Amino acid sequence: MPIEQRGVDTIPEQERTSGPRDLVSILLGSNLCLGVIVFGWLPPSFGLGWWASVSAIVAGTVAGILFTAPLALVSLRTATNLSTSSGAQFGVRGRLVGSVVGLLLALGYTALTVWIGGDVMLRVLGRLFGVPADGVSYALVYAVLAAATVAGAVYGYRVLLAMSRVLAVGMTALLLLGVLAYAPHFTTAALPDAGGYLLGSFWPTWFLAVVAAGLSGPIAFITLLGDYTRYISPARHRARRVLHATWLGLFLGLLVPQLFGTFTAYAARAATDYAGPLVAASPGWYLVPLLLAASAGSVGNAGLMLYSMGLDLDAILPRASRARATYTVAVVATACVFAGHYAWDAQSAMTSFVLLLTAIGTPWAVITLIGFARCRGVYDADALQVFNRRSRGGVYWYRAGWNVGATVSWTLGAAVGLLAVSLPSYEGPLLAWTGGVDCSFLLSGAVGGALYVLLEARPEGARGTARSAPTQPQSPDAPSRQFEPRS
Repeated sequence: MPIEQRGVDTIPEQERTSGPRDLVSILLGSNLCLGVIVFGWLPPSFGLGWWASVSAIVAGTVAGILFTAPLALVSLRTATNLSTSSGAQFGVRGRLVGSVVGLLLALGYTALTVWIGGDVMLRVLGRLFGVPADGVSYALVYAVLAAATVAGAVYGYRVLLAMSRVLAVGMTALLLLGVLAYAPHFTTAALPDAGGYLLGSFWPTWFLAVVAAGLSGPIAFITLLGDYTRYISPARHRARRVLHATWLGLFLGLLVPQLFGTFTAYAARAATDYAGPLVAASPGWYLVPLLLAASAGSVGNAGLMLYSMGLDLDAILPRASRARATYTVAVVATACVFAGHYAWDAQSAMTSFVLLLTAIGTPWAVITLIGFARCRGVYDADALQVFNRRSRGGVYWYRAGWNVGATVSWTLGAAVGLLAVSLPSYEGPLLAWTGGVDCSFLLSGAVGGALYVLLEARPEGARGTARSAPTQPQSPDAPSRQFEPRS
């Protein structure tokens, strides 16, 4: 299969041959991995019991899916990825906000997937063959996982789709075997080694679990969904079917592995660490299936994340090819894996990462969705590519390529979210106004969206349907020609 040549340019209609079933396959197969499973461990590690943990994950995941899934329809209309599509709201240069948010999200989840997958792999190899858990062994395991991940990401969408189809079946079978393997030791009681409620009382801790374990899963896809739906043709597939496929893929792909993680956390008494107790509690017959789940599943999930990172870096640096951008971010992600392994506590690192990225990513997603609703899904696909062509002008040029109103709205929304976040090592000053409950997701989205509506009173549909103004090649010696969006 040839290496994909497309970056963030517009996908021609003849190449848009995927369908809703492919979307379900890729969302299900890529998420049945330890990088998603481990989020189900967070509520038990916070001191919650079984039913409280399950309710927090289900509530957060369902709410997140209802909010996130409509973003899939944006790239269905624009035939490019979501960060580039957001240029309709932020401007053709301002869409770099989405590229940076997407890059950070994918970077963190790639590193996490390789980190936890490699940790479980090495512990299983230790039980099977006595491989020592030293620095050299960790380096080798992480390197093998990273190399396999890079190969899939560089070959691109078609290879990752084929891999996801296989993983959707194979990983489901492995998780079903895992339920049988860990069932004899399962308990519904809170784990005493967790030390009680992390935030001192039930409701603040439960809401923390809703955001950190449940909501964070769908939010991770706010910039990723367009990577897949840009290959689906709206001429052959109705938007409603694509939306339903997104709901189904995210629901199964996130709830199934996370609930498996919660189940195994109680069965293995994994209060302060997940990988070690998971392997120690495994019966001997399940070690090989667990090794397969840790290796193949991690490659599938991290491959998609790395693919998205390559697209986002390609969007930031148009001169770089997608393959070269992918190699570059792979090096950074691998460095983050080693930093995570040697420098950070797993629970604190995961919680802090997802809460911070949720706070800054949510207002971007809200603004993009408001823009989609206002323009009724009508975009000027050619004008979205102005920055990639190193040109000027077009209906999304705004002021020097930036829509100041959207950028300010996102900045203030993200700032409010960071001031309202509750991390293991930091509590924002706005927590005093929310009773100690982390409402950073709600506040950042509400503030960012409200400001965008107020600052951008002119109907978005007027811009989206306007004929694109001529674009001019950029030259450092040429005078600046800026074309304002026409109403």
